Amino acid sequence: MSEEQMMWIFFEIHSDLPREGPGDRRSTEKALSMLSDLKKNPHILDVGCGPGMQTLDILDLTDGSIVAVDNHQPFLDQLSEKVIQKGIAGRVQIVNADMSSLDFHPATFDLIWSEGAAYIMGFENALSTWKPFLVKQGYLAVTELTWIRPDPPDEAKRFFAEEYPVMQDVESNLEAIRRAGYNVVGHFTLPESAWWDHYYTPIEKKLPAFREKYKDNPEALAVVELHEVEIDIYRKYSDFYGYVFYVMQID
Repeated sequence: MSEEQMMWIFFEIHSDLPREGPGDRRSTEKALSMLSDLKKNPHILDVGCGPGMQTLDILDLTDGSIVAVDNHQPFLDQLSEKVIQKGIAGRVQIVNADMSSLDFHPATFDLIWSEGAAYIMGFENALSTWKPFLVKQGYLAVTELTWIRPDPPDEAKRFFAEEYPVMQDVESNLEAIRRAGYNVVGHFTLPESAWWDHYYTPIEKKLPAFREKYKDNPEALAVVELHEVEIDIYRKYSDFYGYVFYVMQID
């Protein structure tokens, strides 16, 4: 099975989920509350917006306008539908684009937001690449998968050595933020419920049907099993790693 076919199965599993990664409204609201100098009507870039649950939360919690970017059109279609239903299409521009080669003018956004997507580029690379798009004293708020204890069990270490070998601890990520030329405003770990309520629980409910559908396709089954293993790893070892919200500002 080609990589393209495996991605097709991945997106089939992930279709129609509320979110495309851990997160919740309370964490979005907490991160926004740290932005003490954010202007009243901020212009915001949401990078890797997925189906846009956090996009809608930000619009509800601020008087801003948002450019929502993703490169998977079905996610953007979901967001577009919700925006129209809520009557807020005038505050949202939806863009299909690669997050690593965004075509915006420098100093365009008061706030850049990215929940669960920066890892695709690499955390430090994302910080550096997106920085020029911020206005003076603009903010960047990013969630990043992070070791939150120094003694993870071998099973967890082996899993992430394969799936996300560059995962760092909190202090290493804070150092990366400073190296990229930002001031650290604050950080906090997302609660476990942010993994389950809108992400892992909906995925877990879908997996038995995919296991049956692809029972004669070993490569497709491997994609299903990877999801099962990932969820099981989190269930067992959530004390040792999590998504951390990092909030930062440029001078």
